Formats: sequence, C-alpha cells, structure tokens
Amino acid sequence: MVAKDIQIAVDKGAMLPLMEEFYTIQGEGYHTGTAAYFIRIGGCDVGCHWCDVKESWNAELHPPTSTDLIVANASKYADTVVVTGGEPLTWDMTLLTKQLKENHKKVHIETSGAYPLSGDWDWICLSPKKNKLPTQTVYDKAHELKVIIHNKHDFIFAEEQAELVNDNAILFLQPEWSKKEEMTPLIVDYVMANPKWRVSLQTHKYLNIP
Repeated sequence: MVAKDIQIAVDKGAMLPLMEEFYTIQGEGYHTGTAAYFIRIGGCDVGCHWCDVKESWNAELHPPTSTDLIVANASKYADTVVVTGGEPLTWDMTLLTKQLKENHKKVHIETSGAYPLSGDWDWICLSPKKNKLPTQTVYDKAHELKVIIHNKHDFIFAEEQAELVNDNAILFLQPEWSKKEEMTPLIVDYVMANPKWRVSLQTHKYLNIP
C-alpha cells in the first residue's frame, strides 16, 4: 500500500499502529488474575514521566497493521481481549471492537480517557492522568477508575476524579511501581479509612510475567 492509502486506512481504524500483542494474565484492577489477550497500540501524547511503556509513545515506531490480522491473532486465544497502549483512544476503535465482538470476544480497554470514547466495550478501565484529563464520554462510561499513586498529592487527585466518574464505577488505588514500597502502606491505610476504594497492585510484575 502507498502512504496515502495507509493513512486513510489508519484514519478509518482499518489499520492500527500495533506495538505488541500477547496472551497473559491480567495483572491489575477488577479482573486481576484472569487470562486475557493484550493488544498494545502505539501512540500517546499524555506523557506520564513514570510510564513503564514509554516506547509506545511514538506511533511512527510501530507499523500500521491490518485490523483483520490483529483480530485473527486475538481469536486464537482467550475469550477476553484487552486493548491498551500507548493511548488506544488516539485511534478510532470502532472497527476493531466490532470485529472482535463478531468473533465472540469480551472486549476491554485500558485508557487515560484523554480522547473521546470510540468502540463498543464490555469493560472500560479509566486511569486518568493529570497531564491530560479524561473526556466526559469516558467518565460517563467507565466501569472502573484506577488512579496511580506516585506521591501523597495523588490521593487528592483520586478523590477529584472519583467525583467526576459515574456512580457505578469501581474505585481502585494502585501504587506506581517505583514507589510501591513507600506508597503501598499509605494506600492500605487510606482504603481502610475510605472503604469506597479498593487496592490494586501490578501483580504481573510480582509474578514476573508480561
């Protein structure tokens, strides 16, 4: 395909900048411990300084890949597919989710919510970032709110975000990995004092799996 045709396909969601795809155990949030096939889409301009997948930021490093091929690969594995990034909502997710559902997959997304919601999702994990706050569409539809705790001020940010998300969203606090020794005890104390929250850990890192 020529560059113009590729760009048209990307704009339509028929091709996406695929960084990696892998079958593993969900390590975070509500579905921790369950098998899932992860599709990591490149491209993110939110720019969290503690991001552990900074190589995903530049979409140009990740070749546009046919959505048909992505779906075909995912269909060989678990019933649940998790779309993550980067920031997947940078791109139109409509076609990807439609095709995954046609293949009888439960489709989850992990997003900062920085862009309007596209696609049809069975589960939306919203992990908001201060650099670029979520759009209202994602606040309204999120099934879980997962706030990363890097310092004590992040508890204030978490409560601000809890006020904005819909009333049905399940609330999680998760220590940023490099600060886990310092922040985890504070999170435990905070959740015990504020039981509307739950603790989330990056259990896949403890298990040494992707």
